[in-house]
Amino acid sequence: MTQIIRALSEIAGQYDALFCDLWGCLHNGVAPFPAAVAALQGFRAGGGKVILLTNAPRPKSSVVRQLEKMGLPRDTWDDVATSGDAAQYAMLTGAVGQRVYHIGAPKDEPFFTDFEDDIAHLVADAGITRVPLDEAEGIVCTGLADDLTETPDDYRAKLLMGKTKELKMLCANPDIVVDMGDKRLWCAGALARDYEEMGGTALYFGKPHPPVYDLARRRLGLDDPRILCVGDGIATDVQGGVAEGLDTLFVSGGIATDHFGPDSDNPNKDLLEKWLSDQQLSPSYTIGHLR
Repeated sequence: MTQIIRALSEIAGQYDALFCDLWGCLHNGVAPFPAAVAALQGFRAGGGKVILLTNAPRPKSSVVRQLEKMGLPRDTWDDVATSGDAAQYAMLTGAVGQRVYHIGAPKDEPFFTDFEDDIAHLVADAGITRVPLDEAEGIVCTGLADDLTETPDDYRAKLLMGKTKELKMLCANPDIVVDMGDKRLWCAGALARDYEEMGGTALYFGKPHPPVYDLARRRLGLDDPRILCVGDGIATDVQGGVAEGLDTLFVSGGIATDHFGPDSDNPNKDLLEKWLSDQQLSPSYTIGHLR
């Protein structure tokens, strides 16, 4: 049974580090949440370390630039680990071949150009070339080309062609949807889900899958730390943390907020417990909004 808390400070002393989600937890894609920023600043002021752990399909450097542009204070976090980082490593080590077809937006171009120091040495020998779908050995999916107007249905023909060619899909973002301001957008995970339903093979490297947690631990750089995973995704943040044997803090006022009553700051305990039972997952703690 999950414990509902009002503030991170109630449990902060039990942990050395946070693996903290971004979208829906720390910002809404447009602006940071002031209370969440203050909570992380307070945790770090008390000696804790914060790794921003995100399913963004872009490398760390690109995400950091986005956070800076958004106005997120630099003292909110210590380091960043992204699904894009982990997926880049997989691509460079041949997970879907050398000749790849890209499904994604112009904003995701850094996936193919910006590499962190710990994998940059792999680029020259990887021989990755982007080609048309009919020439591809594999698919790299970072998202929809235009997530403001398109839906997964717009990609059905391409996915069917990829499945017919028996191409593996590298999914750089396992999220199905994300909220940007007041608009809900489809993510790469929705296309990977549809691809699998057609009989295709999709490979995942972000939450809840192990590669991105391994990366986050390396960037944390602590010996045997007590880690709390924080996020609003029950199937990503919570499921991933549980699978890693880590405590979890579910932010119920994020993407699943409609299930827990009219007051997003104070989730209804009965509704919350029933929903978590249906999900067959129980986070260690639940909070309305990170604060």
